[in-house]
Amino acid sequence: MRFKYKPRILIVGCGDVGLRLIPLLRQRFKIYALTSSQERLEELRARGTCPIYGNLDEPESLIRIAAIAPEIIVHLAPPQNMGAEDLRTRHLLAALGPASRSLQRFVYISTTGVYGDHQGAWVTETSPLKTLSDRAMRRVSAEQQVRAWAVSHQVRAHILRVPGIYAFERLPIERLQKGTPALREEEDVYTSHIHADDLARLIWVHLYRGKNQRVVNACDNQSMPMADYFDQVADVFELPRPPRLTRTELTQQVSPMMLSFMSESRRLKNQRLQELRFHLQYPTVSDFLAFTSSYLLNSRSD
Repeated sequence: MRFKYKPRILIVGCGDVGLRLIPLLRQRFKIYALTSSQERLEELRARGTCPIYGNLDEPESLIRIAAIAPEIIVHLAPPQNMGAEDLRTRHLLAALGPASRSLQRFVYISTTGVYGDHQGAWVTETSPLKTLSDRAMRRVSAEQQVRAWAVSHQVRAHILRVPGIYAFERLPIERLQKGTPALREEEDVYTSHIHADDLARLIWVHLYRGKNQRVVNACDNQSMPMADYFDQVADVFELPRPPRLTRTELTQQVSPMMLSFMSESRRLKNQRLQELRFHLQYPTVSDFLAFTSSYLLNSRSD
């Protein structure tokens, strides 16, 4: 009996988005998933992957990656929490060794945080990076490592810069329940989003249509003030809207990490989705929330 060969794909950092990606890949690929949690091995196996234990902070634990010799890698793992260089990506690339000969595509999931603060101006993939925080510098480091490594090893590299990821299970409900304040309208920042399902689909499309060494803003069609986003979610779930404070007042009530997110304002353009012939399931957060509102209303009436 003949078995059809399936290309091998390795998902590094198989969290929520990775799990949404697996069903899109299952028919055409043999899927491997790298995890640093022994407790997740059975879950990943049940999802249809071949789970591999490995910790990107411990290079010696990554030895099995070379044996897999994947044709495609989807790198979803974030950098470590300190420093200006992404050591995790460095360890991953070093671990490939001879496996790089089989590798054809490398998809890296970066963040739009690399753009820094553009004071509400429109941003494209060619806009200058105004990176100030170590958190964003680590992402720039990862992008540079992936692109340079791909050139030297003749591998097609794709960089997806992702803003805030949301889904029904990933809305700021707890934040609203706690009454965490937002910025006043005159000091608010613009923010962008993408639904987790759309991001998984966009990764899948890149395996077939992605251009080599291309950066893509993986965002939907809507840029909106951050507090307006919180207000819309609050209205749908019948929660109090967050109080609005000045930036000075807010400094005393939110973490430095949250404050850093609330100090960068930019509106993202996503024209490169058109060249991929990619259609968003949820073109805007408002579309998704309207659908969610209708769903919740029907559930209550039942």
